[in-house]
Formats: sequence, structure tokens, C-alpha cells
Amino acid sequence: MYSYGFVMSSLGIDGWRFKAIIVSVIVATVAYLAFSLWGGWQDVVNALVRIGVQGTLLALALSLFNYGLRFFRWQLYLGHLGHRVPVLPSLRIYLAGFALTTTPGKAGEVFRGVLLKSRGVPLPTTFAAFISERLSDLVAITLLALVGLSLYPKAQPIVVAGGVFVVLVLIAISSQRLIDCLQAYSQDNGSRLLKALGYLAHLLHDTRRCHTPIMLLGNTMLSLLAWGAEALAFFLVLDWLGTDIDLVFAVFVYALSMLAGALSFMPGGLGGAEVVMVSLLVLKDMPTPEAVAATVFIRLATLWFAVIIGIIALYNSRHGEEA
Repeated sequence: MYSYGFVMSSLGIDGWRFKAIIVSVIVATVAYLAFSLWGGWQDVVNALVRIGVQGTLLALALSLFNYGLRFFRWQLYLGHLGHRVPVLPSLRIYLAGFALTTTPGKAGEVFRGVLLKSRGVPLPTTFAAFISERLSDLVAITLLALVGLSLYPKAQPIVVAGGVFVVLVLIAISSQRLIDCLQAYSQDNGSRLLKALGYLAHLLHDTRRCHTPIMLLGNTMLSLLAWGAEALAFFLVLDWLGTDIDLVFAVFVYALSMLAGALSFMPGGLGGAEVVMVSLLVLKDMPTPEAVAATVFIRLATLWFAVIIGIIALYNSRHGEEA
């Protein structure tokens, strides 16, 4: 079994570093909210009033549905890799990863691996499940974006880029020859760089186990339902704000903005997703203040709602580990 201990020693997620990570999340949250409200805080407040309590709760419920399906998929990945973690502690650990969505390098996913390691799940397994999860998300979001591609041909390069990335990753995962070559190079040379290729080969091997035809089909359907739920919430928000944007275009806008955010490699897709979402809504003749308000609200109800849940779960997980 390959060792990934060097990853954790380099991160050192403990003590003041743990507090620094939490502070970084809070700072990112405050900065995002300040920027959003500075761009039209009165419009955001008016939008919240028009959406109302019931609308807000429905949007949050659809986000919870998204998180629930993704957690179920996560459990399937872990089980397929030979590790069955009890549902409740696994759920707490999974949600804890959301706390660090807005930090560089997806540190939250690494911390999820630390918590799972204490329950007998090795870090390579967690990394393989993480890669499989991200790839499944990307496949689903790309498919959702394709639904409305004819409505906005200029978006084709973004969708094509996402599709090409998916195909390349699937080819890398399915190529046993590539895995064998990486393992051979890592054994023939003692350098750290080539040893890292050995770690990569082992990671690809585990990830490949999560992408049998049945697993790929089933988890893609789960991902479509999960992200489709948040796209539906976005459509409902637009409807509550009195726009005449139809469901197909709303799904397209949401999926394309998520895809743009993912391809930007920014934590949580911050910046890229918002710009694309507002721009497409404005091109659809939606007033800019309302487009900004809808974008801010849906991001609060999806991304930042997950961050808040994650911080609570992360604190509980941390407390449980120290107890």
C-alpha cells in the first residue's frame, strides 16, 4: 500500500492551522457577502422579501436534496472500494468537507480523508472517491449544459472544454497500460518525482474501480438528479422574481455557470460562476439588479448554505476526534 502521510505532514491540519483554516473560510464568506451586497444590497434585500420564507425554505430543501444524493453516491464509492463506514459518522465527515470548499487546493476534501482515516479508510481510497465524485459532477453538469446549448451557441467552447476534460480523465482512468507504465517508472527510479508517479498509478487504479459501466451509469443519474435539483431551485427563484425565463434556459444558465466555475479552478467556482450567471441573465433581457439579486440568492442557498453546514459538521467532527 502506498503511503500518503507526506500529504498530511505538509498540511499540518492541527491546532492553530485548523483555526486558521476556519478563519480563512469566514474571511472568504464576509468578503463575498460584502462584494455582493456592495453591488446592490437593496436589490438583494428586496429579492429576499419577494422570495419569502417559504421560497427560501424550498430552495434550501432542494439544496439538501442535492447534498443527500451526493452523500449517497459517496457511500457507494467507499463501499465499492471495500470500506463501509456507518451512515451517521460518515455523513458528519462528508458534510465537514463542505466547510473548506472555498479554500485553495480543496483542503476540505483532504481533511475529510483525515477523519475517515481514523475509521480505517486509507487516504488513497478517500482520494480515489473524491476524484470519482468530482468527475461524476462534471459529467452531469456538462450534460445539463448541453440541454440548452442551442439557446446560446457562444457557450459552446465552455461546454466543449468540459466535455474534452471528462473524456481525457475517463481515458486516463480506463487505460491499464498508462497505470502499468507509471508503476514501472516509479519502481525503476528512486527520485521523488517518479515515486509520485507510483502514488498516481495507485490512485488511478482505485479510481478505475469506481468507473465500471454500471457504476458510471448509476452515479451519473444520481449526479443529474442532484444538480438538477439546484437548477430547479434557480428556476423557481427566477420565477418568484417575476421573470419570464423558462425552465430549459434556467437549467442551462445554472449548469453553464457551474461548469465555468469548475474550469476556472477557483475554490467553489467563486467569481467565474457568478459572472457567467449574471451575464447570461442580462443577455436574456433580465434587469441587471434582479440578475445580481437572483445570482447572490442562489449562491447563498447552495454554495454558502453548504459551507455553513460544513462548518458545523467540521466542528462536531473535530470535537469528536478530541473526545
